[in-house]
Amino acid sequence: MAKEKEREETQENGTNDTGMTVSSENLELKTHQRIDQSLCGTLLELKAGYAKVELETTRVMAADDMGLVHGGFTFAAADFAAMAAVNDPNVVLVSSECRFLSPVKVGDRVLFEARELYKESRKRKIHVIGTFEDIKVFEGEFMAVVLERHVLKLKLLKDEED
Repeated sequence: MAKEKEREETQENGTNDTGMTVSSENLELKTHQRIDQSLCGTLLELKAGYAKVELETTRVMAADDMGLVHGGFTFAAADFAAMAAVNDPNVVLVSSECRFLSPVKVGDRVLFEARELYKESRKRKIHVIGTFEDIKVFEGEFMAVVLERHVLKLKLLKDEED
């Protein structure tokens, strides 16, 4: 019976290019596909307007001999979660307001949950909370814009016109 259920789940589930198991309820990641998930977090769950990312902190992230993780890695994982929640190939971060609420140390596994709060034309507002065990270590609001083309292609077109 258990083997039969496992076989059904295997048929319903697949894996994407990052090796993440994707159930039929989950979406395929369309943005930040080449990001180094060992530094910016691993995508665990992706649904419309929602993403969950886990950052497993390592020694290379340490800012000092005590094992304090540099806040840039915490921010990078939160940003990745926010952009994944929008999940558009042309999404770009335009601003953020973040609070680092508790220190993160080497060996911590921080979970980031990002929820898209609203869509206004091309603008997106995303709320991200990062927790380690039951402790909230990060909270932020991210503003993003979805462009018609990749942001670097827009610059190239402008340069070609000059």
